[in-house]
Amino acid sequence: MPNQNAVEAIRCLSNAWPLPSNPRPIVILGAGAIVNDAHLPAYREAGLPVAGIFDIDPARSKATAERFQIASVFDSIGQAVSLPDAAFDIAVPPERAFAVLEQLPPRSVLLLQKPMGCDLDDARRIRQLCRERGHRAAVNFQLRFSPVMLAIRDALRRDLLGDVLNLEIVLHTWTPWDLFPFMKRIPRTEILLHSIHYLDWIRALLGEPKGVYARTLGHPRFPEVKSTRTAAILDYGDRVRCCLSIDHNFAFGPKHQSGAIRVEGTRGAAVASLGVLLNYPRGEPDRLEIVTEGTDWTEVPLEGDWFPDAFRGPMSNLQRFAAGEDSILLTGVEGAYRTMALVEACYRSNAAGGTPIPE
Repeated sequence: MPNQNAVEAIRCLSNAWPLPSNPRPIVILGAGAIVNDAHLPAYREAGLPVAGIFDIDPARSKATAERFQIASVFDSIGQAVSLPDAAFDIAVPPERAFAVLEQLPPRSVLLLQKPMGCDLDDARRIRQLCRERGHRAAVNFQLRFSPVMLAIRDALRRDLLGDVLNLEIVLHTWTPWDLFPFMKRIPRTEILLHSIHYLDWIRALLGEPKGVYARTLGHPRFPEVKSTRTAAILDYGDRVRCCLSIDHNFAFGPKHQSGAIRVEGTRGAAVASLGVLLNYPRGEPDRLEIVTEGTDWTEVPLEGDWFPDAFRGPMSNLQRFAAGEDSILLTGVEGAYRTMALVEACYRSNAAGGTPIPE
């Protein structure tokens, strides 16, 4: 007979981050696709107030404000950042992040869209600026806050999985890169803009790896995009196997697409499917099943999906941290810098190439 206590523990895993008790008004800098498709739908669903928005394209600001009934459309960044006691959601391309941050008043509460700049040098400048100006600053690594990942985090906290031995992420999907024309001008794409989510989450789960072996490359279908495929192994010593196999170019229909995550431990395992990546951009619901000692595989009831539901998490954690409700800023710039360092190590490994075969 299944252990009903363990089955009930699986079904009751925490997979939503608490909201701030007294939310600050949010000012959004940037009105691109990610703001319209994820940030604002998540904030609206959570009841987080959005006071105003600014974009360098006034027409885009106005259209977004009308769509989401935002009261104020600001004419400049200076006007936008003058709102007192606001939380700033900075959703601009990575090459513009530092210039925007320079215009914020000291001790701002801010959430910076990932990545933390274009490379590790950018991340270092951003970190130093936040230190000097006393910002309470986080980076929007929202995968950590997705219902799937919060449930896995809680399963580990409750010791349902035991000690992690294997962690594997396998993605075979079709991503229409033509939807993202800005990527054609960026020298780093797949790891910096997508797999960075997995690297950040792995750090949160397993801690800092000793090193990484990585190869990232493009695809003939998208010659202008620098990389759309990645393979990586993270070195956690001789006990934990951790690897990523990422392919955004599976153009053979949805039947055999995959967005799978597996975490195997000494007492149990978790298998997840990230539905937003399947049949993109339509997507499917996320799913998570867990098995532990004395149970069969049990599906976890999830309170939403990665997109857009996870996007309420970083903003809620930031505001709760600023108010003293949360003791830890999970994706603060200090930790986010370590994720950027891991990204940098991936690119250095890619540049170095594999070990030559001996004669």
